[in-house]
Amino acid sequence: MVSERANPPSPPAAKRSRLLALLLAMAMFVLVVDTSLMNVSISAVVQDLDTTVSGVQSAIALEALVSAAFILIGGKVGDLFGRKRCYVLGLLGYAVGAVAMTLAQSLTAIIVFWAVIGGLGASLLLPAMQSLIHGNFDGAARTKVYALVGAAAAIAAAVGPLLGGVITTFLSWRVGFLLEAVIIAVVLSGIRLVRDVPYTGPRHVDVVGAVLSVLGMGGIVLSILVWQEGGESVGALMAIGVVAMGALIWWLRRRKRLGRPTLLDPELFTSPYFRLGVSQQLLQQIALGGTMIVLPIYLQMVLEYNALQAGLSIAPLSLSMFGIALLAGQRAGRRRPSTVVRWGFALFTAGLVILLPLVPRADSGWYLLVPLLIAGSGLGLLVSQLNNYTLSPVSDERVSEAAGVNSAAGSFGLSFGLAFAGAIMLAALATTFTTRAENSDVLSADQQQQVAEVLDQDAQLMSNSGLEELLADQPAPIREEIVRINTETRPLALQIALVIPILAGLLGLANSFRMAGLPDPTPSSSTEGLALG
Repeated sequence: MVSERANPPSPPAAKRSRLLALLLAMAMFVLVVDTSLMNVSISAVVQDLDTTVSGVQSAIALEALVSAAFILIGGKVGDLFGRKRCYVLGLLGYAVGAVAMTLAQSLTAIIVFWAVIGGLGASLLLPAMQSLIHGNFDGAARTKVYALVGAAAAIAAAVGPLLGGVITTFLSWRVGFLLEAVIIAVVLSGIRLVRDVPYTGPRHVDVVGAVLSVLGMGGIVLSILVWQEGGESVGALMAIGVVAMGALIWWLRRRKRLGRPTLLDPELFTSPYFRLGVSQQLLQQIALGGTMIVLPIYLQMVLEYNALQAGLSIAPLSLSMFGIALLAGQRAGRRRPSTVVRWGFALFTAGLVILLPLVPRADSGWYLLVPLLIAGSGLGLLVSQLNNYTLSPVSDERVSEAAGVNSAAGSFGLSFGLAFAGAIMLAALATTFTTRAENSDVLSADQQQQVAEVLDQDAQLMSNSGLEELLADQPAPIREEIVRINTETRPLALQIALVIPILAGLLGLANSFRMAGLPDPTPSSSTEGLALG
């Protein structure tokens, strides 16, 4: 007897499926383009809201952190209360963040509504979307929808800096976020097309595991953000994060031995493919996050580029990543995954290493072109391989949980890279500037102290034009000396910050040799638990 699912869909059903696939792709596009828009709009946001670069950078890192910290919990919430409901709530959370950005008059509003509520929306939306795709499409149609949603994410990553630059330069950064809200409204208008996917597994909740996961990831990244802002209790926050991560591992193993429900199954990590894949995903996102925060800051605050110029300068990285990912995906199978990953990390690291000596000489974005093309090509190779390498040995029954862990590792890596590289850049700037000011023969001791206080409160990372405005009341020799120090200091700060993504690239390169020591992963059948190496 032939099942209904084996029959060709009727024209109305086919039309419904195509429209639903398009709406899902639009939702993913908004999720990915959101951070790109924020990155290239940093200087405009700082100016409009009269805030600081470090404050905006902290908000960007916090949004990624909230998404990472709650994504595992978000998946469980979807299991218990309905995937469709969480999909809607996630979209509404993102819409709240987008509308808040359109209307925000202070950094506090951005942190509360865009970073926290928007981040929580992403943590609900991503796992729910994956389950809904799995439940609303079958066979080849499901494969096509996953490809379409993946392509939407890749396109958003590629065109995000350019799109954000155009909108911010010729209209306003607020218009960009307003357009996000409009797209979300369009997606929600088609919510009747979505068929909910019931959850039939255990309905117990691992509350302790959930709390430990949030404390672990949150404590580590928050300690970096607090350190960057000059706050107290940095060591305590870091200790809480590290201890909580260790306690989470112990708790999951203990609960598994006792046969009790766990936030995630620790047996996933018995597969060397999964362990290596997740760790490589983490390192790739640290590298990407670190690069994508320090370069826009440098371009907008040092070269004094507007959002469009900054977007055009960063475009070689994102466009080459997109193009190479497509080419490598089409030729998948001709090379060992470990070899492709090794070349990916090698090219990415080489691109940034080439960039280092160019930074002090760069007076335009053209200096970045070749290094970013090389680095982007490396990222494209990684994007083409890592998800499949990590998830292919996992059975259909466990792929949703495994994908959630993979997404959480990527989101945590992104937030860590954004926070740590940005914090290192600003800390290096402050330390180097203070040291050079103290060694200046032009500035007296009182002037050095006064300048340090003024810059600490009002400047942090400022263009020379903005700095001259701030120092307009100072004598000309003092102004010239401070601008000279600022000019010499900022390239060094970028070079120091780029060490973070370079280190992540080198660790990924070393890890790729461990991947090469294993046979290539083979896809797991739906009846297998997890293909173990």
